[in-house]
Amino acid sequence: MKYYIDLHIHSALSPCAEEEMTPNNIVNMAAVHGLDIIAITDHHTAGNCEAVMHCGMLRDILVVPGMEIETAEEVHLVCLLPDLKQARLLQTYVYAALPQRKNREDILGKQLLFNAADEIIGAESRLLLTAVQFSLEETVRLVRTLGGAAIPAHIDRRANSLLSNLGFIPPDLDFHYLELSAACRVKEFLVLHPHLQAYRFIQSSDAHRLEEMVKCTGSIELEEKSIPCLLNKLNGG
Repeated sequence: MKYYIDLHIHSALSPCAEEEMTPNNIVNMAAVHGLDIIAITDHHTAGNCEAVMHCGMLRDILVVPGMEIETAEEVHLVCLLPDLKQARLLQTYVYAALPQRKNREDILGKQLLFNAADEIIGAESRLLLTAVQFSLEETVRLVRTLGGAAIPAHIDRRANSLLSNLGFIPPDLDFHYLELSAACRVKEFLVLHPHLQAYRFIQSSDAHRLEEMVKCTGSIELEEKSIPCLLNKLNGG
């Protein structure tokens, strides 16, 4: 069955996202645009995943816990986990691999934590908008060890993507899906990169504000609407 997806959405916990990206606002906008499955992928943290997952259950939208990780090579990966426990465990590893610096709200923006009623319950003080000390290979291995899936993010962009930073997709990392930005014209992209024809693609909004969620038209065929089924598909199953 076809499900409409957006697997790369930032909440207001990402300092570069707008404060309007609250749990209920995200889920309600997803519902307006007919999305079946979304993922919360803040920079290096899963702090708002629980609240968004709760809101999603009330609207019959499957919310996958995750995060966007910037590896030591400054490559961005969308990392999706099977449940909150594993997402929080990944967060523990990631926090230990981040530079121990404080966020500058006056420069980078606030990093807000919410409950399921969209009430601010705190703010993350550590700097999230920076690279971790894990290599690309180490990050992919860690995510998969936790039962998750790692997807190279926005590979069509000129910064922070596998193609822009490394120039190729490492075959030994066994990626099955690659992410393209919502504005990417897939056919034109593949004309420029015919060597990527063997991969499957998802398009995600990478939304940092509500209006950006409108752009997403990605879909995927799954046997059922569940996180295990989705992760299995993304990992080549």
